[in-house]
Amino acid sequence: MMIEALLREFEQEVKGTRMLLQAVPEKDIDYKPSPISWTMGELAQHIATIYHWYVGTLSKDVYDLAADRLERGKPGDIEATLDFFERNVEKAREALNATTEDSLEDMWTMKVGDRTVLGPSPRGIVARSFLYNHLYHHRGEMIVYLRATGNRVPGLYGPTYEEISGQ
Repeated sequence: MMIEALLREFEQEVKGTRMLLQAVPEKDIDYKPSPISWTMGELAQHIATIYHWYVGTLSKDVYDLAADRLERGKPGDIEATLDFFERNVEKAREALNATTEDSLEDMWTMKVGDRTVLGPSPRGIVARSFLYNHLYHHRGEMIVYLRATGNRVPGLYGPTYEEISGQ
């Protein structure tokens, strides 16, 4: 039952994430709201990377980020990030489809080398927090970046203010 719900939400939210990443303009790719913030391109790349983490989260009991090598491309290249996103979505979908209800109860841990950074926690809880909610958090940030640079924001959950007001 939970797997079915996760799959439905995944497919719905992939569409919104795709629209959001497609809204990132090259002209503002280096924008960042503060000195310690990511650039818009780095944030877009991080959003695309979260989909890569589905495989390690759903198929491994201990996921070591330090051992995970990714070919992301340059954060200033939104087309490379979109391609990275699409590849990761396919892998994430495969991992979700291979997951069982019972495996969601298995304990899961994230490490960076020898250091434990998350868990141990039940895999189902991790899927909700580390994958889904984490993604939504960063999509919200991207909406702020787009608005701050005067760009249109896609309606992820219905029409935007601009669409309703005709602006």
